[in-house]
Amino acid sequence: MTEFTSESLTISISLFLVSALAIGISGTMMIGIAERLAKRTGLGEALMGALFLGLSTSLPGIVTSVTAAFGGYAELSISNALGDIAAQTAFLGIADITYLEFNLEYAAASAATLTQGTLLIVLLAIPLLTIANPAFTVWGIHPASIALIAAYIFGLRLVASAQNSPMWTPQKMEKLPIKKPDSAESEPDGLIGLWLRFFLLAGVLAIAGYGLEQTGVRIADYTNLSENVVGSLFTAISTSLPELVTALVAVRRGALTLAVSNVLGGNSFDILFLAFSDLAYRNGSIYQALTEHEIFILALTIVMTGILVLGLLRREKHGIGNIGFESFLVLLLYVVGFLLVSFS
Repeated sequence: MTEFTSESLTISISLFLVSALAIGISGTMMIGIAERLAKRTGLGEALMGALFLGLSTSLPGIVTSVTAAFGGYAELSISNALGDIAAQTAFLGIADITYLEFNLEYAAASAATLTQGTLLIVLLAIPLLTIANPAFTVWGIHPASIALIAAYIFGLRLVASAQNSPMWTPQKMEKLPIKKPDSAESEPDGLIGLWLRFFLLAGVLAIAGYGLEQTGVRIADYTNLSENVVGSLFTAISTSLPELVTALVAVRRGALTLAVSNVLGGNSFDILFLAFSDLAYRNGSIYQALTEHEIFILALTIVMTGILVLGLLRREKHGIGNIGFESFLVLLLYVVGFLLVSFS
């Protein structure tokens, strides 16, 4: 890992904020392109959000976690990955506030989004199984890392099947949200041009993510903050900005399934950070670095995701303050949970 020994704390914070800003701007531009690709390619919003958009907006986080693991910062790597997932789940509660017609859980419920939520719970539970024997490895790789990748690939097949051939469908909304036309969509952009613009913005996200990781480590060194706090709060929230921005923009455009699928799909990919970080970490299995804080965040995120899935099943139309009960509970759990992590 590159060391910035001559940087002051002010410069590190400034670079941190610049990287976060680049992530926010790039994420905003990506949502319109992703929506158009979902239509032009026939992938649909659920699969486009789960796979391409979710993966691309996760690039800053994966760069942060993998480079931190390669540099020996195991706790920073793990807490960033898990903090990403918890923050992004809470972001759906924020997006729910901005959607005025119905609660987001009611409007975005589908077989595909429910499958994504269930898959995420399974993936989150796999690292917890390593608590019994975190040091066990095969050729330097923990079996849990292989299980995570295999479960993710199989889960994507289930999501595609649920979208293309659902065995059941939720009751339709009483009133469909009015989607404002976007003048950019009328431009005769070629499909190749759209993909090139999409992946170019994804590259910007990756570079900004590397900048966040470097400056995040320096901030931890200067302020004597623990890697847990820096990873689960500073870098996790910043590298999660694409999911927040894209969720809010997608909701504003009426692309509700894309908004939810982006977050759930991004979360499912984010848990793979542990597998990739396990490959990059050369001091044994990275699961050995799981502390009580990370285990708490894992359990908290499973609870938050379970509540979100229940909300998609329950489908409350309206809630107090224009937010569903499940969204309110998810936001409350996130705030309380990370206050406990920060001050414990």
